[in-house]
Amino acid sequence: METFISVTAKVNPDIIEPNTILRDVMNQEIPQYVKQYPDVSFKLQGNSKEQQDALVSLAQGFLFALFAIYALMAIPLKSYSQPLIIMSVIPFGIVGAIVGHLILGNSVSVLSICGIIALSGVVVNDSLIMVDFVNRARAEGKSMIESAIQAGSERFRAIILTSLTTFMGLMPIVFERSLQAQVVIPMAISLAFGILFATVITLLLVPSLYMILDDIKAVFSKTYRAKRDLEKAALETESKALEA
Repeated sequence: METFISVTAKVNPDIIEPNTILRDVMNQEIPQYVKQYPDVSFKLQGNSKEQQDALVSLAQGFLFALFAIYALMAIPLKSYSQPLIIMSVIPFGIVGAIVGHLILGNSVSVLSICGIIALSGVVVNDSLIMVDFVNRARAEGKSMIESAIQAGSERFRAIILTSLTTFMGLMPIVFERSLQAQVVIPMAISLAFGILFATVITLLLVPSLYMILDDIKAVFSKTYRAKRDLEKAALETESKALEA
């Protein structure tokens, strides 16, 4: 005869974060009981189970969103590497979102992760502008360094103003204390601070990565040309030997 025991609890979020308690119970308390009573099994239910399922679903959706963003940029740019440069700001946007939660004393929740996923499609806008400007400058015959410097200086005001206006537009939601706004505040924090942090990184990181990519292409191009010249010389030597 099997016995089922349901354990429920109501956590005061003002005292401790619910996920902290759940993590401690799963990592410290439960293993002790399972070790002592091998026949005991356990599983999560309620909000904890729903949150785990939501995180798995969000992770799958996030991967699909990243692939879609990459494909949408790779087609018009006609490059497999430049979209990676543009998307390099996404991790820094995520860092900014987490830092924003720490500054405001909010815990990272499922809604925060939803905001981070939405953030991934927003932070690439500024870096896309930078890369496109560098491409057009290079098409006009300018050097790599000159194009990168010009992109950073001429697009600086547009990028900063775009990010600051978005940040300031989200601030009323972030500091709203009404009960109805509590649902969207974590998403607003992720978007606001993620955009702000990623903007600073964009102005420094994207031109640098573009120049690094150009150097890597140059190295591979030289290696390919040297290999091709060696093969051509070997064929000519073999041809002369056959003629002789």
